[in-house]
Amino acid sequence: MIWKTPNLTLAGLNQRGQGTLVSTLGIEITEIGPDFLRGRMPVDARTIQPIGLLHGGANVALAETLASIAGNCAVDPKTSYIVGQEINANHIRSVRSGWVEGTARALHLGSRSQVWEIKIEQGGKLLCVSRMTAAVLDKATP
Repeated sequence: MIWKTPNLTLAGLNQRGQGTLVSTLGIEITEIGPDFLRGRMPVDARTIQPIGLLHGGANVALAETLASIAGNCAVDPKTSYIVGQEINANHIRSVRSGWVEGTARALHLGSRSQVWEIKIEQGGKLLCVSRMTAAVLDKATP
């Protein structure tokens, strides 16, 4: 188990996204695994391009959301937090409707950096693979 956030729940994670880009795009956290975090996003008017395809930027927003939430849950919340430094995405195929599901898994959990891989799929088909690097920062001491 990589999680260091006490009392980690789906309800708590989803509540944290209220009133942010996360809720605007309809992103929901759906599963907390021993070494992964999974969420989903609708393919609708909020997340498509003018030609009706899932917007690549929406994929990146889902990927960064999952990696950022997971990264913050994988550090001691009393002493540290993470911020994204770099993200990339390879868009493999697109869709026009339904829901897409993303899964974030840590590739590296260091004391000063983290690297996360995020795969976005629909119906078992890979749509996008992304990688995010995050900095692990110390919380200011009062």
